[in-house]
Amino acid sequence: MARKDNEDNPSLKNPDLYEDLRDQGYSKSKSAAISNAQANENMHPSEKGGKSPTYEEWTKDELYNRAQELDIEGRSDMTKDELIGALRKGQ
Repeated sequence: MARKDNEDNPSLKNPDLYEDLRDQGYSKSKSAAISNAQANENMHPSEKGGKSPTYEEWTKDELYNRAQELDIEGRSDMTKDELIGALRKGQ
């Protein structure tokens, strides 16, 4: 039973995988992160040891943009620390 959560989210790179993950019980943010990572040929989500900098090293704009991709509510009013917390929580 597909939810079609992705109809309002054009930033999803692999909507079919997103829907499959949602059907398996994954959160919206986790489903979006996994489907977008697997759609990006430069990322290897199944490999350990990611090389991305920690969120603390990101700018507030970068954090905000990531929060926007994951459709985190209230992001426009959040401080950098609050954005980091929300991204880690995967709202």
